[in-house]
Amino acid sequence: QVQLVESGGGLVQAGDSLRLSCAASGRTFSSYSMGWFRQAPGKEREFVAASSWRGGSTYYADSVKGRFNISRDNAKNMVYLQMNSLRPEDTARYYCIVAFRSFKVPDYWGQGTQVTVSS
Repeated sequence: QVQLVESGGGLVQAGDSLRLSCAASGRTFSSYSMGWFRQAPGKEREFVAASSWRGGSTYYADSVKGRFNISRDNAKNMVYLQMNSLRPEDTARYYCIVAFRSFKVPDYWGQGTQVTVSS
């Protein structure tokens, strides 16, 4: 089992920045992708960003490209999401994920952290 704990969410104004963190613990593994999904009220959960094991490959949803940046610290089993120029439409619960095959099909999910952006 893998446990994922997110932190860093909060209430901010449009144009502000936030940094989300996610700590992974539990089962040890050789390589995995880490990333973030989000779910807004009344909407389906959607992909936000992901990073390959060594961080050499990163992937972003079109809606966040150029504003969000994902990074990871493998020594600490941590992944971060720096969110800049936040918009009201970024309001959602953000979930950390771990995937052993494809980040499109996560194997583990965190409980999520709420991000609310006011206009």
